[in-house]
Amino acid sequence: MSVINYAAQANLLVTARGHPYERDTIAAVFDTFDAYNWSLVEQPAAQALLGPGLADSYAACVCYDMPGVNFTNGGELAGWVAPGKQEIDNYLAMLERGLGMVFLHHSIAAWPAWPEYAEVVGGRFHYRAGELRGTGYPDSGYRHAVTHNIRVVGDHPVTAGLPEQFEVTDELYLCPVFEEDVEPLLRSDYIYESENFYSASRAVAGEMFSREGWTHPRGSNLVGWAKHYLNSPIVYLQGGDDASAWNSRFYRQLLRNAVDWVASEQAHEWARARHQVTSAKRR
Repeated sequence: MSVINYAAQANLLVTARGHPYERDTIAAVFDTFDAYNWSLVEQPAAQALLGPGLADSYAACVCYDMPGVNFTNGGELAGWVAPGKQEIDNYLAMLERGLGMVFLHHSIAAWPAWPEYAEVVGGRFHYRAGELRGTGYPDSGYRHAVTHNIRVVGDHPVTAGLPEQFEVTDELYLCPVFEEDVEPLLRSDYIYESENFYSASRAVAGEMFSREGWTHPRGSNLVGWAKHYLNSPIVYLQGGDDASAWNSRFYRQLLRNAVDWVASEQAHEWARARHQVTSAKRR
């Protein structure tokens, strides 16, 4: 039996919940990340860890969770739960310290009642109609088990080792993306129009695969990007719905590359430099 030297490994936190997922599949993927001593903590317990102390103890955090959305509020629409002031202060202090963050799939729907969270991730998936950056949006669209081609559009450590184009089967989202504020990495050949998606609000109300009476503006086909918020390097990957995606060698490579990059000194220097520039522009 091999002996693992945990002292030589960097710590990696994985936060989960808010979306059904196969724990064994995800565990099998992260078990291959031999440079990391990883732990999975589900919400709401995970929220207590997300603060400045995490940035001092962990190399990165992978978010596969959806705090702030209550699907058991007794109504037809998903309830929005705002984080408390201390939760917000802790989260922003963590990003000020520069913890590398990788957001996956449904994490873009988290904290809809906290506008700044969308700025952290680079967009928002709406389970009910809402306002974002002063513009009103209908509930977002989803489409399960889409077989589509992803094209690499950014020469970046996150896309290193991937073919210029590759096929995956995964769930896709039709939702607002802040393209002007992110570094594009991956684009899908799927057509991001409402007739190709279903209403999230209707799904929450028990009407799966329905778009009756629903429409949504044409959306971005950007399915992977890099950005910063405060001093933290950030990557968002839209994929990761189920085992078919997690077992894809291309998805695994993307995820490993993303974790390695946000944990690297190169990424931290990049984020700090961008934060200095954006802070100077605000003054």
